[in-house]
Amino acid sequence: MYDMMSRRMLRRWSPLIGILVLCAFLLWQSGSPSQVQESRRDDWIPVRLSKDQEEYVDRRGVHVVVGHYMGDTSSDKHPPNLTDALLNTNMFDPKPGEGKDGSPVLIPPHLSTRMQQLYHINRFNLMASDRIPLNRTLPDVRKKRCRTKQIDITGLPKTSVIIVFHNEAWSTLLRTVHSVINRSPSALLQEIILVDDASTRKFLGADLDNYVSRLSVPTKVLRTGKREGLVRARLLGARSAQGQILTFLDAHCECTVGWLESLVVRVAADRKRVVCPVIDIISDDTFAYVRSFELHWGAFNWELHFRWYTLDAAELKKRRQDMTQPFSTPAMAGGLFAMDKNFFFELGAYDERMEVWGGENLELSFRVWQCGGSVEIAPCSHVGHLFRKSSPYSFPGGVSEVLYGNLARVALVWMDEWKEFYFKFSPEAQRMRDRQAIRSRLELRKQLHCHSFHWYLGNIWPQHFFPTDSRFFGKIKHKIRGECIEKPTGKGSLNQPMGPAVLTRCQDPPVLRQMFVMNLVGFNPENDKGAAIMTDESVCLDVPMKEDTSRILRVKVIACSGQSRQSWSYNSESGALKHLSSGLCLDVPEDAENGLTLNACNTYPSQQWVMESVPWK
Repeated sequence: MYDMMSRRMLRRWSPLIGILVLCAFLLWQSGSPSQVQESRRDDWIPVRLSKDQEEYVDRRGVHVVVGHYMGDTSSDKHPPNLTDALLNTNMFDPKPGEGKDGSPVLIPPHLSTRMQQLYHINRFNLMASDRIPLNRTLPDVRKKRCRTKQIDITGLPKTSVIIVFHNEAWSTLLRTVHSVINRSPSALLQEIILVDDASTRKFLGADLDNYVSRLSVPTKVLRTGKREGLVRARLLGARSAQGQILTFLDAHCECTVGWLESLVVRVAADRKRVVCPVIDIISDDTFAYVRSFELHWGAFNWELHFRWYTLDAAELKKRRQDMTQPFSTPAMAGGLFAMDKNFFFELGAYDERMEVWGGENLELSFRVWQCGGSVEIAPCSHVGHLFRKSSPYSFPGGVSEVLYGNLARVALVWMDEWKEFYFKFSPEAQRMRDRQAIRSRLELRKQLHCHSFHWYLGNIWPQHFFPTDSRFFGKIKHKIRGECIEKPTGKGSLNQPMGPAVLTRCQDPPVLRQMFVMNLVGFNPENDKGAAIMTDESVCLDVPMKEDTSRILRVKVIACSGQSRQSWSYNSESGALKHLSSGLCLDVPEDAENGLTLNACNTYPSQQWVMESVPWK
């Protein structure tokens, strides 16, 4: 009875996820490239999302959380009710039809206590995963033009698919493997290589070896023997690979139809391309497959944490000419990509002195771009990835030691003068700076005749929000109040600031939340072109214009879009910050706690601002 009711509920509610996503997308397209509108134009509100989406989609309804660490991984200890016997038991028990077509799995109420107990093993709903067959069906989530686009695979090189795992659940690991086999042209698959990074669960030993030996695609398990971490484990797999192309996947993915040929054909056409799929969401709670959005590229914030950012207006215009065409991305998430094997090793493979996980995606992205290659996203390739709110794994040495040590290496080798900017505002990385042995990587950069980081910012990511010699960088201080504009604390799921621009007490020494950049053209009172006032996380000072001009125009901090309403000019003589679209000036109202506003330009003290530069090198 319960199963029957569950199936009825699934049929009733599963389409809602797609409808809500579509609504968000249509609303997004009708307005700014990066925000969702309600009936009052330009007032941004959250989109009502299904439970499976709300953890991963931000308040504008379009951003997806991918590629940054969240949670505590400081210990291997498990809750006392998780015995060794339980941890070493394979509880895979598939139920026919569960999770079919990517639908959510609903656990019966009488199993909820057990479900919550098992959740702690892998930090996802293990019971839900274990109820889903290994070969579950998934929808074709590609755009219509992708589905009708023909790719001739004749003569294309074969690929080795490399999957690293550590104490992964049987069901998620092997569902990844089966999705590769079931939805890849056999002519393109050389082999699947599973790299076991010192797993301790018994069923991942001989049982796994026996299982994969019977698969229709040659599949082997390599074992590190001791905990090496993602970087060195992937290197082990890459060195063993027989395919001309290396395709890396995480151990909790599900590939959809058309995913592989869209990657391989691009690498085959240019061996210096690194090609990534669109990364969709597999819910850690229900294992629902939720389609992501394709109008984002990967980059990073001032703390070198990977982020997805919305393409600006110029990039969107180019994309709309053919939405099936791959597009460049300044950085990749790093978990899922395809790359020519010879080019991978010619370029220096991975930095083997990086520990466990973190920063290797930026290091490889910088190295590819600065040393003659390119990184792109293929919108006709979709792979689902299971995203967890925390990690079940330990970081030997501690998260801070590992992550900031890795990022310190990235900055020291590839970022030139911007490394000083990073270390100045990242004391954790500064503490790790002198511990890094980087001579061999610097020599590699020299041998490869790589471009500078200045070249990277100017040519690969010209929309960036980092300080440069041609930009103001520092505080925007109110002359009379002596307070500084600060990013709002309200955040979406991407930790991206959103909300009204506010004044707070200026911090000394300076802090990132009070730092802004502005092109120097905006400082010329004779120049009416103006410039965006940007800050970390690719957010800008913005003024959503209202149809009723009698209403107060409040200044907000929202995603940079390249639109004219984010253009400002600064008059150093009068201290006025002029909003060019409206012709009004930035003002501090009497109710300043509610944020800044625009008013008719005058010489009132409330409109006088000081741009206080802060050294960044």
